[in-house]
Formats: sequence, structure tokens, C-alpha cells
Amino acid sequence: MEKLVIHGGNRLTGEVEISGAKNAAVAIIPATLLAQDVCRIENIPNISDVVTMVRILSNMGAVVRYLNKHTIEIDTRPVNSYIVPHEMTKKLRASYYLIGALLGRYNRAKVSLPGGCNFGVRPIDLHIKGFELLGATANVENAMIVASADHLTGASVYMDKVSVGATINVMLAAVKARGLTIIENAAKEPHIVDLANFLNAMGADVRGAGTDVIKIRGVTHLHGCEYSIIPDQIEAGTYMVAAAATKGDVLVKNVIPKHLESISAKLVECGAQVIEYDDAVRVRCDGPLKRCNLKTMPHPGFPTDMQPQMSVILAIANGTSLVSEGVWDNRFRYVDQLIRMGANVQVDGTIAVFQGVEELTGAPVRADDLRAGAAMIIAGLVARGTTEIEDIIYIDRGYEDYVEKLRDLGADIYRKEFRDDHNQPAAG
Repeated sequence: MEKLVIHGGNRLTGEVEISGAKNAAVAIIPATLLAQDVCRIENIPNISDVVTMVRILSNMGAVVRYLNKHTIEIDTRPVNSYIVPHEMTKKLRASYYLIGALLGRYNRAKVSLPGGCNFGVRPIDLHIKGFELLGATANVENAMIVASADHLTGASVYMDKVSVGATINVMLAAVKARGLTIIENAAKEPHIVDLANFLNAMGADVRGAGTDVIKIRGVTHLHGCEYSIIPDQIEAGTYMVAAAATKGDVLVKNVIPKHLESISAKLVECGAQVIEYDDAVRVRCDGPLKRCNLKTMPHPGFPTDMQPQMSVILAIANGTSLVSEGVWDNRFRYVDQLIRMGANVQVDGTIAVFQGVEELTGAPVRADDLRAGAAMIIAGLVARGTTEIEDIIYIDRGYEDYVEKLRDLGADIYRKEFRDDHNQPAAG
């Protein structure tokens, strides 16, 4: 097993290149099943979630070739199974996208319930409701989601709650359904738009992605394509926060600044300076960090996946800050780890109150989930002394080469092998 060791106190300075978007990649890779052809996907992030998703498709019969570190070619013509067992999905939350893709290809799917980070209930009722409105029967049997239809037919699908996962799954199932599908109260995240653009590149007819109404006119055939994935909004935001927290000066390259507006606004409110360029943002901070209130919301609101990282700034900012979590019901588990490092935080349900302290102190902590792990890294970077982070398999799920990237920015961070026979981490 490995852990991270961080000696805190160094300012981050320099340039960092952002990888392709994790949340787009884990939706686009299953979408290749719909084409029954060869797709070439560029700007793929080299992270464990992508490796797992590629392995699932390979085990189903797809032929996958890595043309280079960030480009893969997927031939889904040989795929002849609509069943994805638990051994394949237990480490991956996004495995449920295989349901929509397989339903769209075969009119049936049998996929084990997903794994991944555990910070709240992951209901699939909206997914099932969407499949049923398209004409499928869908239910859970022995921890497997089983869906089937004689044929899928376009329908009006209203999302009772904004859900990225359900929006993507209905999109995947609907692109080859007969007639018109209208998704109302749809999620608007950048990776929703990226998936729609990818589907259209394969010959689908998807319109309105990025708004709360998506219209999909079903087609009978999709074909292969070449496509490049958008930059990762959350990876970019994580380095932006790390730059501000360490009083650094970092140019974050290969980004779409518009995707980062809610993050930039909060960093400016906290005393940092954010300068936008065409495909980069520069974040620097040389004054005191100031308090702010934060509420996570679906896009274009402040992303829930940036809440733990931003909270590290609030832990050392002057004054009292209020953080309201509006997406997940158990996302403050990481707070216990921050308290170990000297933070002053009180949590009541989905609200946390941060009373800024002068400094954090290095301590042994763990990554409770992917973004909590990123928060622990930032906390370690700003803390006095040495921080050791265990359960880093979660961080590896979503951040490419983060140790190397941080070291290039001046961080004192490295991986260290250790043996822990009594406390094996849960699967990521």
C-alpha cells in the first residue's frame, strides 16, 4: 500500500497542465458501445477510473488500443454481452452509465450496482424512471440493475431533481430510441455538453445540452468518430485553490475559463487574484485570506466536487465562514480529518461553520473519498510540519500525475510504501 507524505509550507509557483475531464471520459467511453464501430478519443485522463472503465469494455469484448498516453481507440463491434458483473463495477461509481448504453444498443442491460466514493445515498430511482418512460422495464434484482424493452420509444422525461447521472443515462438510452425524447429539468454540467457533442459526432441528434431542456431525436444508426475530451473543471479548480491557499502564483493551463467562473468568483471573494486568458487562468495570492459563505448547487452554481478543497481555505481564512452542501447529504466526513490538523469546524447536517485558525498542523489523516483526498493534500501543503495521507486509492481515481504536477510547482510531496494489515481501505 501507498500513502502520501507532505512537508508543508511551500508556496506553489509555476505552470500546471490540466488533463481531460474525468466526468466526461467515464460517460463517453460507455457511449462508444452505441456506435458498433471504431471511435478514437483524445485527451483521455490517465486515471484509475478510466482504466477501470476501459477494462470493463475490454472484458465485454471490445478491442481497445492505446495510441499514446492520452489517446485510445475503441472498437465495440466484437462486444456480444449486455451483462456487467459486480467484480467489474465495485470500484467505479460511473459504471451505471453502462445501463443506458447497453439498453440503447441491445434493448436490455444487466449491470451490477455501482461502487466508488461513499458520501451519501446514490439513488437510481431517477435513472429507472427515465428508462421506464422510454418503454423499458427496470428494477433491482440481487444487487443487479436489470432493464429490458421490446424497443425504446421517445418520451417526455421530467427529472424530479437535477441529476447528472440520470440525465446522462437517459441521453444514452434515448439516442437510438424511436421518435423524440425531451428531458426537462436536465443537468447542465460541462460534461453533459461534452457527451452530447460526442454523441452528435457519432451521428446522434441531441440538442439543448447545457440548458435544462435536452431534445433527442432518435436515429437508427451511429458510426465511429474522432473526439477530444474537454479539460477537467474540477482538477483545474483544485490547483486554483491550492495556489491561493499556499499564497502562491500558478498559471493553470488547458482550461475553459467559463467552466471555472463560480470557483474563480469565490477565490476572488477570499482575497486571491484570478486572471483569465483564452485557455488558462492565473491564480495568485499575497495578502490575507478572507472568509466567505459557500453553497454548492448544480451547474452553473458552485460545484459540490470543489466544496472540500475550498473548505481548506475557509479553515485558515480570517473570520467565520458558512458552507451549505446542496447536493450530497454526507459530504462533510472529511471535516474530522481537518480537525485533526487543528481546524475549528462545527457540522450540523448539511451545514458546516468554519472559524478560521492561524495555521494547520501536519498530522496522519486519510482520504475519505476522491475530493476529500484532494482537500487533505491542500491542507498538507499549507500545514506546518509533516502530513501523511492514507487511502490514496481514492485520489488516484480522479487526478492524473498529481504528485509530479505538485512537485513541479514546488510542493514537497512524495509517495511512500507502507504495510497496514489491520486497516485495509475500502475499494475506490
